[in-house]
Amino acid sequence: MADTHRMPHAIMISVPYQGHINPFVNLALNLASKGFTITFVHLEYIHQTLSKAQQTNNFGKFVDLFTEARESGLDIRYTTISDGFPLEFDRDVHFEEYWKSIIDDFPTLVDDFVGRTIDSDSTPFLVTDTIYTWTSTIAHKYNLVNVSFWTQPALIFSLLYHWDLLTEKGHFPCKDNMEDEINYVPGVESISTRDLMLFLKEAESSSIVPKSLYIAFEQVNKADFILHNTVHELEPETLSVLNKNHPNYAIGPINFSNNLASYTVTKSLWSEADCTHWLNSKSPGSVLYVSFGSAVNANKQTIQEIGDGLLLSEVHFIWVVRASSDDGNMLLAEFKDEIKDRGLIVPWCNQIAVLSNSAVGGFLTHCGWNSIIESMWCGVPMICYPIAYDQPTNRKLVVDDWKIGISLCDGDSVDRKEVAEKIKNLMSGTSSRNLRQEAKKVQGIMRNAMEIEGSSRRNFDQFINDLKAKIHARTTASNRID
Repeated sequence: MADTHRMPHAIMISVPYQGHINPFVNLALNLASKGFTITFVHLEYIHQTLSKAQQTNNFGKFVDLFTEARESGLDIRYTTISDGFPLEFDRDVHFEEYWKSIIDDFPTLVDDFVGRTIDSDSTPFLVTDTIYTWTSTIAHKYNLVNVSFWTQPALIFSLLYHWDLLTEKGHFPCKDNMEDEINYVPGVESISTRDLMLFLKEAESSSIVPKSLYIAFEQVNKADFILHNTVHELEPETLSVLNKNHPNYAIGPINFSNNLASYTVTKSLWSEADCTHWLNSKSPGSVLYVSFGSAVNANKQTIQEIGDGLLLSEVHFIWVVRASSDDGNMLLAEFKDEIKDRGLIVPWCNQIAVLSNSAVGGFLTHCGWNSIIESMWCGVPMICYPIAYDQPTNRKLVVDDWKIGISLCDGDSVDRKEVAEKIKNLMSGTSSRNLRQEAKKVQGIMRNAMEIEGSSRRNFDQFINDLKAKIHARTTASNRID
């Protein structure tokens, strides 16, 4: 009979985007700190991008991103897998083609990898991004415990989990000009159709995004456990209702776990500019940080209006403009002489280091969930300009529910005068004091959740206990059959 006390072994595969990679790496470190063996899998092109960002791949040597963690005693094995495309293939330009292949072809590559990774010395289980469509099929084939990790807010998860209900009530596909209140989704008090994720709009319903997510959320019911990178106290009703249907655990913000303090793992896909010296020359709370994230670019006109609004506002600012963007290069050229010492434009930076600097008093953000979490952790109020995907719904949480931010635009278009007015309002206007007070309250909730007796720490420990019990029961049952 096989040994039922073999070491649990997590096979972890993240979606290849910055906002998903960060929490996945930190989850891997947390699991390893609990004594689990980890095989962490990056796509080959992601590994190459990470290596280039750190300038560590000059001689073609394979760079193990978890070397330091392993030297500290953690059992994390790092490897890569092909996504079926050559490294030079532009996955952003050919997004639809790429994700169609991720749905149709990538599962075969993962299946082969998992089959080769399973060994007789451990008890493997699968930890994958909820967005993947193939997880339950592969977990079932190899009789693996299936852990689904949702890296966005529970509100988004709940809306997608109840997709059929939205369809039944006529809110999917949602007309672009429709404005209606949705108050029938379990655990969601009320949400306007204008705040729904953009991929639920009728104009985008032919995109691969809703198709992929629909398949993924058909599969999520087959997961054994669902982890959420959020805090229970911020979304209590939504999480409580979800937990009635399935084991759900709010373990966020996973990026700020106390277990991670002694480990350095490369996560940034681009080289980071050091803004510390510039920030330290500015007064406390005087700098506005501006970034629209890693995956979405604003259009040229929007960039121009925001840039002119920044100049009109007369505040100090740091603006992250991706170097690969033609519009970004245009901005650099036109603003170089005008901004002088008042602004700093960088291609990428360590966002947490910037937000945690006392000089930063606000964050103009696209409302990506990773950015929101980092801003809340640092107690920085936000100006919200959602661009795509889940960002309009995230804006609702920040502005309407938690009241720690304001919207950049009251209408549909971006106007430089309105931009300047909103920036002044956030940094020193009538709303500033209340926003900062609420931001500090939310910061306290976030930090308390990660304390030893905090809700997220307790939830993570409960998940570990439940996971071990599930693995033991699954292994025992399998041995009886054998």
